[in-house]
Amino acid sequence: MAGTYIKREFWPRFRRNRLALGGLLLVAGLFFVSILAPWLAPYDPGFIDIKAILMPPSGAHLMGTDSLGRDVFSRIIYGAQISLKVGFVAVGLATFIGVLLGAVAGYYGGWVDNLLMRLVDIMLCFPTFFLILAVIAVLEPSIWNIMVIIGLTGWMGVARLVRAEFLTLREREFVQAARALGASDGRIIFRHLLPNALAPVMVSATLGVAGAILTESALNFLGLGVQPPTPSWGNILTAGKDNIEIAWWLSVFPGLAILITVMGYNLLGEGIREAIDPRLKE
Repeated sequence: MAGTYIKREFWPRFRRNRLALGGLLLVAGLFFVSILAPWLAPYDPGFIDIKAILMPPSGAHLMGTDSLGRDVFSRIIYGAQISLKVGFVAVGLATFIGVLLGAVAGYYGGWVDNLLMRLVDIMLCFPTFFLILAVIAVLEPSIWNIMVIIGLTGWMGVARLVRAEFLTLREREFVQAARALGASDGRIIFRHLLPNALAPVMVSATLGVAGAILTESALNFLGLGVQPPTPSWGNILTAGKDNIEIAWWLSVFPGLAILITVMGYNLLGEGIREAIDPRLKE
């Protein structure tokens, strides 16, 4: 049934959106680059060449070198792997928590809904980025800590989306019929309601990946993210900040990588939203 919907309705609407197709190509390109990084990168990203320190872009080094003589192009290619890991693990964790809490709140309502929504309100009172900074300052900076913390502080929007969908769906005829047949609450939630509430979650998750990548890059820029010598776009930007007057390429190329990636996910998310939102049908 889902396959028929995708083939007959979703995909024809999606492919008519040129910007959405462009976003899909950008995201697919990021996957391609990250998976094939060992074959695409011309140099070892950690190789130090003291004879090639701060060389501008050339035939030997397409995006120049950094203050240790490392090839920036190779480091940006390997940095794509970090961005994918952070985006998908962090957003996957946030989506799981948000879907679970939103489903419970929307289905049961009453004091359960009030309790969970007050928890959401409390979490939203804290500036997310500063909360992440505070936790990272206490814990050891590492890629896994970053992914978990971004996930644990980014589930509130998903919870609200799922709750709103459940409040709308729980009184529908097919839910009443399932109750009349003796279906358990768990079966109704996961078999009948959740599949019908996932459309806005897909859009939110796609856009959330872009936000997670930006957050990870900002943490790396502040020195609280992935620690050198592991390459990431954020710590390449940090090196560029220290040499911005004499090595413009250390700031421009990782900045463009972040810009293109975030733009790709945003265009893809908007394309999915327009393709699945019935209110936008022509």
